[in-house]
Amino acid sequence: MYVGRDMTELSMMPKTDWKDDELAFYHHSFQQIMPYLNSEGQTIHREIIEEIESRGGLKRQEADYTHGTRISYD
Repeated sequence: MYVGRDMTELSMMPKTDWKDDELAFYHHSFQQIMPYLNSEGQTIHREIIEEIESRGGLKRQEADYTHGTRISYD
C-alpha cells in the first residue's frame, strides 16, 4: 500500500521535487487508467514520464541487504 503525499499536494509542486517512489507509484497508476484519462491527465502522465527519464529511470544503481535494484513504492 502506498503511503505518501497525495496527488492534491504533489500537483502544487514541480515534478523535480517528487521522490522516486512517488513518481513510480503515480506512473504505475496512470499507466493502468491511461485509456480513460482526459487530455489533462495524459499531460500529467507525460510529465511524470519525462521526469523519470530525466533522472535516468527508476532503477537503483546498486543493491544492499535492505533494498533491491528496483524502486518499491509499497
